[in-house]
Amino acid sequence: MVLQQNIFHRPSISLAPFFPVAVQETNKTNSQKDDTINNHPLLSRLKHYNRWVRVIFYTLLLLSGQPAATLLGRLYYDKGGKSKWMATIVQSAGFPILILPLCLFQSSPANSIIKTTKASSTPTIGFIYASLGILVAGDNMLYSYGLLYLPVSTYSLICATQLAFNALFSFFLNSQKFTPFILNSLVLLTISSTLLVLQPDSTENTGISKGKHAIGVLFTVGASAVFSLYLSLTQLSYQKVLKKETFSVVLEMIFYQSLVATCASTIGLFASGDWKGLKSEMEEYGLGKLSYIMTLVWTAVGWQISSIGTVGLIFDVSSLFSNCVSTLCLPIVPILAMVFFHDKMDGIKVVALLLAIWGFVSYVYQHYIDDSKSKGRQTEANEVSNTTLTATETN
Repeated sequence: MVLQQNIFHRPSISLAPFFPVAVQETNKTNSQKDDTINNHPLLSRLKHYNRWVRVIFYTLLLLSGQPAATLLGRLYYDKGGKSKWMATIVQSAGFPILILPLCLFQSSPANSIIKTTKASSTPTIGFIYASLGILVAGDNMLYSYGLLYLPVSTYSLICATQLAFNALFSFFLNSQKFTPFILNSLVLLTISSTLLVLQPDSTENTGISKGKHAIGVLFTVGASAVFSLYLSLTQLSYQKVLKKETFSVVLEMIFYQSLVATCASTIGLFASGDWKGLKSEMEEYGLGKLSYIMTLVWTAVGWQISSIGTVGLIFDVSSLFSNCVSTLCLPIVPILAMVFFHDKMDGIKVVALLLAIWGFVSYVYQHYIDDSKSKGRQTEANEVSNTTLTATETN
């Protein structure tokens, strides 16, 4: 039987067969803490508000980082950038900016996953980080091809398919239940992307052949599927292995998987021989050498900021909600692309945009319903607990 997950409730998955003593002690301690919080309305309310603050913080990071990085990636190609491997590397190469925050938030060993886990489980965590890093590298490469062959507005709206893929993966990997509102969202987002693929003038005024445009569409859809798989696997690894809600855990996961992704992409850069043309590419860049470097640097920073928001929302809420917020960037990017890159916003794109927004609102409304039901159940539980406690004290 598939259980529906509330966006602010993550299922507890037992690790007793693997770590019986540690897990039993941890579950006992966590159960005592949860009972203490649930029996005190003020503490429960503070915990609820604290989580909302974190969710808003992560949301702002994602909404600011993703559009900026996407537009800078398009700027790189428009002004003379040609290396798809370089465009892939910068999507993960910004991880050094996380070193200082990691040092600050890991001042206490208890804040680090690696420092607090047993030696027997450290290889498991290392395998998770390495696997996710390789998956990120492949996903970045697919996105680089898509951004090269598509207008940035079309590229961004096709990325809406990642929400449909994410719902599918979450159903099998994270026990997500489909509801009428979620199904409505998936249908609308699918129609939105289909309109963009089938529009007859999608290759006009772009200098891109129909063949390359088709490749761009296929690679972008493929990248959306891989990204959705990455989100669901990240949530699954959190549920089964990491099980910590600290900001340092978010930074730690992003740092190590970005390190692996950057190394894998760098190997691809040299293996393909793409590195030989980087010097001439920088010299011929339309905005100059300094702007070439700054474009790559700030693209890397933008993607890292976006990654913090993405993984943070997965840990605090769910992979589906994280993808919903990512989809919210859709109205932002095409509008900015129209202003800065003069992308054409014809009638089909406007309809596709409205359908994407409608799909997002439908999805968020489902989460609102789930949250309201959860609050109602929590209130009833507190009232029953208080009544029982009063009756016990009277006797």
